Amino acid sequence: MPPVSMPSASMPSVSMPSVSMPSVSMPSVPMPPAPTIDPSQCSPTAAFFAGLRAAWLSVMAYVLIATYVGIAALAHDFGFSLWWLAASTVLVWAGPAQVILVSTLGAGTTPVEAAIAVSLSSVRLLPMVISLLPLLKHPQTRNRDLLVPAHLTAVTMWIEALRLLPGLPRENRIPFSNGLGLGFMLAAQVGGCLGYYLATSLPPLLSAALLFLTPMSFLISTTRNCRLLSDWLALAFGLVLGPLLAAWQVGLDLLWTGVVGGSVAYAIYRVRGTRK
Repeated sequence: MPPVSMPSASMPSVSMPSVSMPSVSMPSVPMPPAPTIDPSQCSPTAAFFAGLRAAWLSVMAYVLIATYVGIAALAHDFGFSLWWLAASTVLVWAGPAQVILVSTLGAGTTPVEAAIAVSLSSVRLLPMVISLLPLLKHPQTRNRDLLVPAHLTAVTMWIEALRLLPGLPRENRIPFSNGLGLGFMLAAQVGGCLGYYLATSLPPLLSAALLFLTPMSFLISTTRNCRLLSDWLALAFGLVLGPLLAAWQVGLDLLWTGVVGGSVAYAIYRVRGTRK
C-alpha cells in the first residue's frame, strides 16, 4: 500500500489580549506644611497671628501644657502662689530653670544663690539665640526689635522656628517668632493654672512623669529636624557625652556636652566638605 500522507492541519495561533493592571499608589501622609501669609495681608500683625496659630497647631504646645502641670504641682507643694508661678513663667521662660528656681527657693536657698543657679542652667539657651539671629535679621532690623524674640527663645520655640522660618518672607519673621513664642508661653500658663488647682489630686509619680515629657519631646523633635551630617553627629555625641559627664559629676555637664559634641561634629563636617 502506498503511504498515505495526511494533510497537516495548522492550528491558528490565538493571541490573548494583554491586560495591564493599573498601578495603585498608596497615599502618602504629608508633613504639616509651614504656615503661609496672604500677600494681600502681608503685615506684622498678620505674621504675628500666623505664629500664634502655628504654636497651637504644634504638638509642643500640648507637651508644654502637660509639663507645666507638673511644674505647677511642684510650686504648689512648696507653698508658692499661682500669681508667683505665672510671673516666674514669663520672666524665666525655661522649664528646667523654673524647676531649679522653685526647688532652691522652696528649700530655703537665698535669692542670690537661686539666681546664680538659674542663670547657669539657662546658659544652654545662648547658642540657640545665636543660631536663630541670622534667620531673623535683615538690613533694616534694629537691635531693640530682637529683644522680644531673644527672650522668647526656649527649646520649643527654637525647634519650631528653625523649621518654619525659612519658608517665610524675611520681613515677617520677627513678628512671626514673637507670635510663636507667645503662643507657647500661653500654653505654659494654661498648664500652670490646671496643675496648680489639680496639685492636691495628682500623684507624685504622675507629676514626675509629666516633667519627663519635655526632654523626651525635645529629643524626638531634634531628631526629626536633623538634616545634615553635622546634625546627626552632634545628636549622637550629645547622647553619649551627656550621660557620661553626668555620671562623672562634671560641673556644667550640659554646657560641656553641647560645646564639645557640637564642636567635634562641626569639625568632622568641615573636614569631609574640604575633602570633597
